[in-house]
Amino acid sequence: MARINVRERQAPIRDRYKADPESAHIVLKVHSDRSDLADPLHCGIVPDSAPSVPWKSGAHPAVGGAGDVPCSGDLLLGALAACQETTLRMVAASMGIELESLEIVVEGDWDPRGTLAMGPYPIGLTAIRCQTTVRVADDLRGERSERLLRSAEKYCVVLNTLRQGVPVESSFALETV
Repeated sequence: MARINVRERQAPIRDRYKADPESAHIVLKVHSDRSDLADPLHCGIVPDSAPSVPWKSGAHPAVGGAGDVPCSGDLLLGALAACQETTLRMVAASMGIELESLEIVVEGDWDPRGTLAMGPYPIGLTAIRCQTTVRVADDLRGERSERLLRSAEKYCVVLNTLRQGVPVESSFALETV
C-alpha cells in the first residue's frame, strides 16, 4: 500500500487553486547546463523545478553519437513513461489501490535519415507506443485495474500533450562578438 496519503497531500493545493485560480497557471522551464562546447555530441539540461538534478543527453549512435547517454528522443519517451507511471501510482494511492506490479514500456519509431539530411525522410518520431501493464492486489476480475488504467490515461499530462498536440514556438538568435 502507498506510504503517502495523496489526497491529504493534495487537499491544500486544491484549496489554493479554488481560492486563487491564477495560481494554477504554471510555466515549466528547462535550460542548457554549462558543458564543453567543443564536444558536439553531448549536452546538459537543467530543469528549474529540480536544479540540482541536471540531465545529460547526447546524439544517438544512429547519427554519430557515442551512445553513452540518452538521446533527446529517449528523454521524450522517458518523459511519457515517467508521467504515465507517476500518474498511475498517484491515482492508485488516491483510490486506495495496492499495486502488486507495474511496468511501462514506451517505443518510438524513428528514421535517422531525415536527421542526416539524406533526402525526403521525416525528421522526428513517426509513431509512439506506450504499453502499461499493472497488477492490482485483490482484483480477480480486473474491475479496479480497469478503472485505475482509465483514470491514469485520462490524467497523464505528457500522454495528453502528445496526443492533442500544442503550439510550439521556437526562435533562434545570433549574438555577435
